[in-house]
Amino acid sequence: MEEYFRQLAETAPRWNFIWMYEDRQQGKILSGIWMTLKLSVMCLIFSVVIGVVGAWMQGAPSRIVRAIVQAYIQFFRNTPPMVQLLFFYFALGQFTPFVVGDDGWSVEPIISNVGWAIVSLSMFAGAFNVEIFRAGMEAVPESTVEASESLGFSRLQTYIYVVLPLAFRVCLPALNNNLVNLVKTTTQAFAIAVPELLYHSVTIWNDYPSAQYPTMLLVFVAYVGLVAILVFGMSRWERSIKIPGYGI
Repeated sequence: MEEYFRQLAETAPRWNFIWMYEDRQQGKILSGIWMTLKLSVMCLIFSVVIGVVGAWMQGAPSRIVRAIVQAYIQFFRNTPPMVQLLFFYFALGQFTPFVVGDDGWSVEPIISNVGWAIVSLSMFAGAFNVEIFRAGMEAVPESTVEASESLGFSRLQTYIYVVLPLAFRVCLPALNNNLVNLVKTTTQAFAIAVPELLYHSVTIWNDYPSAQYPTMLLVFVAYVGLVAILVFGMSRWERSIKIPGYGI
């Protein structure tokens, strides 16, 4: 197989699949795919948590809490995710503490570029998730909430055990779309040198211009596959937890 791609690179110089026969470039691709997976999973988890907590805080008795949540939603929904990413990394990153490195003299920030990418992208997607979960909560009949309260449930218990499970089924389609967009948005971490798939791909075709087309094709196929797995998993999950009368 390696010999085939070597010969292809010689006969078709614009289709040099160098990462198929050179170990160093192959390592870059595998490392980039692994970082993309980790970044996507972490952002998905944190964005859903933010959405769940934020939706609950939107119904808080305190006007100040509701105003803070609303300000957060408006800020992150109405500014480009790339601008947010650069703001977190270059602006807020200057105020984070530094620690001494293992060599005893260099300093490293407590939050790395990967950490800032996770924070920024999670909060960006989380703002949309808050509204998605809020819409799901509004679909839960008021009589159901009143019945749980009559049984002595607190507001938090009603949200966790009654409202959220029903709302989750209603908002899964919209949540699925937002999470797919989040996975695609992780490519913007390239801007702060997060070593994900796109970053390593650019370094490869910068060093080997003949590998540009094959590497771009690889990035396209990798993200199609990643999104397809997410959509398939979410669709199976949606069907498995569907309750007649709730959801789509």
